[in-house]
Amino acid sequence: MLKKDLDPADAKSYRPISNVSVVSKLLERIVSSQLVKYLKENDMLLYLQSAYRAMHSTETAVLEVLADLLLALDSDDPAMLTLLDLSSAFDSVDHDTLLQRLQRSYGLGGQLLKWFASYLCGRIEYVCTSTACSTPADVLYGVPHSFCTPPICCS
Repeated sequence: MLKKDLDPADAKSYRPISNVSVVSKLLERIVSSQLVKYLKENDMLLYLQSAYRAMHSTETAVLEVLADLLLALDSDDPAMLTLLDLSSAFDSVDHDTLLQRLQRSYGLGGQLLKWFASYLCGRIEYVCTSTACSTPADVLYGVPHSFCTPPICCS
């Protein structure tokens, strides 16, 4: 996928796309549903979080913000809305920090934490176009979209 406003002839201008097997996709869905169930059962999802919650969506999140703004304006309180573009937020997730957070904040450990580490760590990526390939590089940040079994730790 071509990154914004870059040279289409340069392989470095493209984001890698993982080809994922059906088994890997199925495993990701199973782990995801079990993790969300665990977070819900242990009341670890934030009240205002919209993702992974029934009857919540981007629309309900926008309505919540709008309701808060209108309530402030109706009460003659000052109101200001600041927006951030988080479209590439998942590309900047540090693997070690995520694994530590899963362990410390959410109580994940043992084989499950090792599975997440194997999912995140020891990956390389490169891009090939019809005319060139980029240099393979270690993937230290970002949330991958495929499953593999590399070494257990990131560091």
